[in-house]
Amino acid sequence: MRQSTLTRSTAETEITVEINLDGTGAYDNKTGVGFFDHMLDQLARHSLIDMTIRAKGDLHIDDHHTVEDVGITLGQALNAALGDKRGIRRYGACILPMDDAQVRTALDLSARPYLIWNVAMPTAKIGTFDTELVREFFQAFATHGGITLHVDMLHGFNSHHIAEAAFKSVARALRDAVEVDPRKSGDIPSTKGAL
Repeated sequence: MRQSTLTRSTAETEITVEINLDGTGAYDNKTGVGFFDHMLDQLARHSLIDMTIRAKGDLHIDDHHTVEDVGITLGQALNAALGDKRGIRRYGACILPMDDAQVRTALDLSARPYLIWNVAMPTAKIGTFDTELVREFFQAFATHGGITLHVDMLHGFNSHHIAEAAFKSVARALRDAVEVDPRKSGDIPSTKGAL
């Protein structure tokens, strides 16, 4: 079963993540950060990865530690659920429009983490949420998930739409990458024989 449950406990946050790569996109995410929960719900729904996330963080300081630590834990949970990555497609890409915004994602579950982030948020906040935390989440997720992740905003002027298009675009690319390739379901998708 391609599932995992991970807990991360620090002086700043307490996080538990449960995922099922072969799910239907069911989600139950409660981090105490409303907009972030909305984005995590999109990530689950459009990747078809079942996701339950619970986070208690030092929100009296700000949302940064909670958002980053969820990214760390979710990346680690993804890596654990993938195991040796036998049979996966490995690569995924998506160009996703959302009203004024269009975001392009390409990713590789390579075990070589790298983030290219060409996304400019026109505002510093979406409600009370700091827009710079979108990048912080994906940096943590890519690093701890072993993902080469390229995210490019092609255009857009509404920060909410840009952020949501980014999460949905990553989700759709991730959906393709984690799927088992029926033509190579027993093989590791690398000429090296390991990822």
